[in-house]
Amino acid sequence: MPSSYPKGLATRQRLVESMLALIQLNGYHGTGLNTVLSQSGAPKGSLYFHFPEGKTQLGIAAVELAGEQFGQLVGEATASSSSPEDVVDTLVGELKGILESSDYQAGCPVSSVALDAASENESLREACSQVYDAWINAVSSYLSTFRLGTDQAHPLATSMISLVEGSLILSRAHKSTQPLDAAASTLKVLMNAIHKEASA
Repeated sequence: MPSSYPKGLATRQRLVESMLALIQLNGYHGTGLNTVLSQSGAPKGSLYFHFPEGKTQLGIAAVELAGEQFGQLVGEATASSSSPEDVVDTLVGELKGILESSDYQAGCPVSSVALDAASENESLREACSQVYDAWINAVSSYLSTFRLGTDQAHPLATSMISLVEGSLILSRAHKSTQPLDAAASTLKVLMNAIHKEASA
């Protein structure tokens, strides 16, 4: 945690980061507030000071943090990669690293919350929806650099995010990165076709 963080904000950030990490491993319903407090090292009073609505509010903050982190990854990948294939390799490589380092226990926290709690908690469903929209818009913006109109870029970006999210679930189930590798191959075919058409 940067030393420039005020103490209160540093505590809040630890709580959110701990919630996010635990959701990745255990899902939303499998994550208890006492475990979050234990992992974050924060006093119990600070949790309800920063999140007076309790677990739902903390879960929303964790989903939003996950959205920011992946959005930043997309931005960095598209800015630093020299080709569409490099963008795919960078993004999928990061996801494979998360899976392998956690022995396939850590999945996408947004999909975990969406599958675990969104059907019964409208606030969490809306938070997941907003994060997915942000990811789709980020990918759509990148696709638009290949002269795709919004009517083409947005549905294609939606399909790409869906492909990656689905392959993450399969990779966890199979304890193998093969589904992610297969998704990467399909994404590269799509990106190469788009790049070729834009260069014609």
